[in-house]
Order: sequence, then structure tokens, then C-alpha cells
Amino acid sequence: MKKTIDLICAGEVLIDCIGQQTNATIAETTSYERFLGGSPTNVAMNAAKLGLSVELVASCGADGMGNFILDSLQKVKVGTQGVTQSETAATSIILVSKSTGTPDFIPYRNSDFLIESFQIPNEILQKAKIFHTTCFALSKNPAQKTILETAQLATQLGVKTSIDLNFSERIWPNRNEAKKVIALYLATDPFVKLSEDDCFRFFGKTQSESFILDYFHELGATTICLTKGKEGVILSDKIQGTIYQPALPVTQIKDTTGAGDAFWTGFLYAQLQQKKWEETLLIAQKLAVLKLQYLGALPSDLDIVNYLNQ
Repeated sequence: MKKTIDLICAGEVLIDCIGQQTNATIAETTSYERFLGGSPTNVAMNAAKLGLSVELVASCGADGMGNFILDSLQKVKVGTQGVTQSETAATSIILVSKSTGTPDFIPYRNSDFLIESFQIPNEILQKAKIFHTTCFALSKNPAQKTILETAQLATQLGVKTSIDLNFSERIWPNRNEAKKVIALYLATDPFVKLSEDDCFRFFGKTQSESFILDYFHELGATTICLTKGKEGVILSDKIQGTIYQPALPVTQIKDTTGAGDAFWTGFLYAQLQQKKWEETLLIAQKLAVLKLQYLGALPSDLDIVNYLNQ
């Protein structure tokens, strides 16, 4: 089977309502602006802007916000045959504080987790090179069951899996259940992306880098990428060892929401181009820096591929 789809992203599609007052708490925020959001959705949109062939598997409401989502996806040529619109559940919304650090958020989840197996036909999956999802997406059924089964099938079909471990106890209150489900996904040997904030929330306390990397390696992941904000990034690969790269300078931070998704898009893009680890990390960092300078999505009027190759 010819691999004609670079990336399938499965998981949450929602509306991010991002506060307009920088570094104000949600309680202090008086106005919000609407953006298309959801981590796998951000990755799909970013990847399409890089010229990749992308399919999104997700669920939203059959409402005005759902129509906005589909229109936005189709404008940047993200494949939407795996996106369903629920007649009974509204589009999910998240209120997000505008922050130069880690933003606060309040989720209002309605339809994002209503992902069923029929949305990912085998004939589509076997055409893909990478199947990507998130911890958020795995937090609730039926999406959890659908995505786990798809990841296991993907591995049998020679499709590389990927996960952003964006764990939050607000999204997934049962930490023990989360650890069991994540272990099942990591058994497919995905590329793993996690941040220091994710790790603190996942373990419920601060853990050492060596503990974190060993923990996820032992669950089956060969390649783990740990982002450390201003302290740079560490990549740990069972075969090639550990690589550290310092953070790139950022002249002005307008919005941190989605920066991790931009980083991971760059990572997957570079791996699809068969780049070495050092160049992969640099491309990922450059895309994250670009995102930090824009409110909302990556710009559509910029030659991003040319920017990454400079």
C-alpha cells in the first residue's frame, strides 16, 4: 500500500477562547477572542501549512462553532472525512488565560471525545506514515477505546505512532487510570513529546529527568522528547543516546498557547523528511519560536518551509 497520507491526527477539536488581558487570571480576564484549538487539531493545521498531507479524526457539534471548525480546517486543506458533527452534543470550548508562561484554562467538554472507530477506516490508516494523538484525547471514552485500538492496528500496518502527553488532572482526574491507558499506548513505541509541566501533573510531584526518561522508555518508547521551556529541550533515544539543545532566543512572546503543538509539528515534519536528531530539534524549536510571536494559529501568509530552512 502506497503511503499517501503523511499524518493522521486523532483527538480533540475545540474552540479556544483566549483572554485578551496578558498575564491576567481567568477570574480577572474581561474579554476573549475565539480560535480553533485542540492539540491534535493544531498539529494537523500546522502540518498542512507545511505542505504535508494530513487527515484529522475528531468530533464537534452540529452548530455554529462546529461549522467554523470545518471551514477553518478546509481552508488550509486538512482532510476532514474523519471529522463528525454530533446532533446531540455541542462543540467543546476551553477558556484560556493569555500568558507569557503556562496558561490557565477551564474546559467545557461536550463532543470532543465522541470519536468512533468508523471514523478511521483501515484503508485510510494503512496509507498513513504517522498516527498522532494526545493524552487529552485518551482521557474519555469512546475516543479512548477507538484511539488505542487504532494505534495498535497502526503498528501492525507499519504506521509510526506519536503522542503528546499533555496530561492534566482537570481533564483526567483519575491519575492511576491515566497511567494504565498511557502504558497501553506506549507499548506501540510512539514518538513521545512531554513538557516539564506535563510531568509534574502526571506524577503529581517533581521528578528527575532520569526518572522521567527511564519511566517512559520502560513502557516501550524508543524516542522521548522532553521540553524545558527556557532551559531548552532534551531528546532521549534508546539507540542513539541523549541530545540536549538550548532554547532559541525569542524577541517577543505574544501567546504561548499552541507553542508545544508547533514544536511537535516541526519534530514530526523533520522526521518525515528523515532529518537527523539535531536538525529535527532545531526545526521543531524554530517552529515553536515562530508560534510564540503570533496570537492564535501559525500565519497562513508566510512561507513557513522557507523560514525553517533558513
